Amino acid sequence: MDRRLLGAALVVAFAGAGMAVAQQAAAPALPTGYLTPQTWPDAARILPQAPATGSPREARDQEVFKATRALEGSPRWSLAQNDVPTLPQAMLKNFSCAVGTEMTPQNAPKLNAMLSRVGLDAGRQVAAVKDVFKRKRPYLIDEGNICVPKSDGLAASPDYPSGHATWGWSIGLILAEIAPDRATSILTRARAFGESRVVCGVHSPSAVDAGRTNGGALVATLHGDPQFRADLEAARAEVAALRAVAAAQPAACAVETELVSKAAY
Repeated sequence: MDRRLLGAALVVAFAGAGMAVAQQAAAPALPTGYLTPQTWPDAARILPQAPATGSPREARDQEVFKATRALEGSPRWSLAQNDVPTLPQAMLKNFSCAVGTEMTPQNAPKLNAMLSRVGLDAGRQVAAVKDVFKRKRPYLIDEGNICVPKSDGLAASPDYPSGHATWGWSIGLILAEIAPDRATSILTRARAFGESRVVCGVHSPSAVDAGRTNGGALVATLHGDPQFRADLEAARAEVAALRAVAAAQPAACAVETELVSKAAY
């Protein structure tokens, strides 16, 4: 994930998350996450070192990259393309089947606002640690098509850890708390969301694994913030009310469930 694009996208997402914005001439307050420089977990110390050039770990990553190029044009490739956008509204849609009800910024504004703030924390966390490891993305090491356009911005954003996997796993953990009876389907979808980056060809398996660890560290730390805990409880009540009146579309969900039930590599 391009860390600069991620940070910008999540700022935009927060601004559109249904928060009240002053209509007067006064400039609105800048969006903020829940964590501070004093409370962000130091991912560069938590995560294992990125695979070294020529190491068995790198060789395994590149083997998977080359093998998954055969998925181009398949339904799993299409799901990987679907999983590219990271704004909260896209993530609510992506996890609707797993939660069991359709979620949108309009019908779940509290959840949307909370995820927007978490997204700012995730974006800053990922940007900081990518700059430490500076590992090339797999398609820059071996030739192969990827599921998104190859751009200078994407190439300039390091592989390790995956920002998408960090974000997707963070959301999965949060939603599993909100709807614990749906935890298995939610975390399965979160796993598949990270794997989509490998299918896409823009991240290595080791970067996705590191992203999950990164997301877990982030969510664990978020629980130390009282405002996050209060917002989590408000979102829990909001989603429970949604689930009581409407279920997700069964036909579309059956297709997704089948796709994510098996590991992509």
